Amino acid sequence: MDIYVHFPVGVSPVLLKKPQNGPDRSVGQEETEEIKMSDEVVLDLAEAEALAMRACLAAGAGEATARSLVDATLSAAIYGPAVLGFPHMVDYLDSFREGRINGDPTPTRARPYPAFFAADADRGIAQLGFDLAFDDLVAAARNFGLAVFTQTNSYTTGELGYYVRRLAGEGIVGIAATNANAMVVAKAGGPAVYSTNPMAFGFPLGEGALPLIIDQASSATAYVNIVAAAAEGRAILQGWAVDETGKDTQDAARALGGALLPFGGRKGANVALMVEMLSAGLSGGPWSLDTPSFREGSASPAVGLTIIAMMPGRTGDGLVERARRQADRLQSLGVFVPGVSVSGIDYPRPATEGLKVPRAVFEAVVKIAGA
Repeated sequence: MDIYVHFPVGVSPVLLKKPQNGPDRSVGQEETEEIKMSDEVVLDLAEAEALAMRACLAAGAGEATARSLVDATLSAAIYGPAVLGFPHMVDYLDSFREGRINGDPTPTRARPYPAFFAADADRGIAQLGFDLAFDDLVAAARNFGLAVFTQTNSYTTGELGYYVRRLAGEGIVGIAATNANAMVVAKAGGPAVYSTNPMAFGFPLGEGALPLIIDQASSATAYVNIVAAAAEGRAILQGWAVDETGKDTQDAARALGGALLPFGGRKGANVALMVEMLSAGLSGGPWSLDTPSFREGSASPAVGLTIIAMMPGRTGDGLVERARRQADRLQSLGVFVPGVSVSGIDYPRPATEGLKVPRAVFEAVVKIAGA
């Protein structure tokens, strides 16, 4: 069945399709497998959209900002990690009200090179600047074979897989990178120098198939997983984080007072540095060490975001179909293909089942919406 999520005027709607044949579930961030969404409220898509819009507007977002954020939230709730749907929206709503997000920004965009776009989000949400540039980015990628979008001065980007999923919906390969405030050490015992510095990659697999979507942090797990575990009183896995003294901990609450560890030790730290240079370095945004918290205070994190859009070969090359066959081949050999493979994780959720929202999150959004 086809599910349409409406996008702002001037931005092509994204058709979120279940594959006609094969699995009907996909995964964005593999490290969110440990998140258990319990005590849930089930909303249909229209109810969820209406509630999210009311909450955004009540929190101080302008119409365009609210529309962009709701679209991204619904996309994450349907196709991305559940924790980055409505649970993360609460961070946005709080940040509208506490001044970390400009609810009615005027993003600007320059084009210093034919296929290079440099944007300033004016302390607004990252999704709005991307939406406004989307048509031009897609057109440039189709014309030149490759195009780059960079942006600074925005709130944290939310689900990074959203951006490459949008491009994959246009038949375009995408890579995205972003940073935020420092919360990851390069090695145990050292200071926090990087954010979780996520990266995302999307590759279209053709009509009727979900795209391959890799969306993962450079840290051993995503920060939102630590927050969720602390809120639910759950232990975290060893090797995820250190406490305030720099010692390994499985206590989520103590991890929030300490820092996260990179995945794979020094190699993960190198990936975090690469993402830092792609996002903050290329956009001119603040380094993670200089970025304000996205959950406290009134200062905007003002983070950087870089997205690279690439055409999958020349028209008629058949590279998309070839990639789809390879994804099928890998799955037949037991390989998990992110975004495509069947998984025990609860997403994407079939529209007939509705969107599952943790009750505490639902109640927080309803309270802000004034419903």
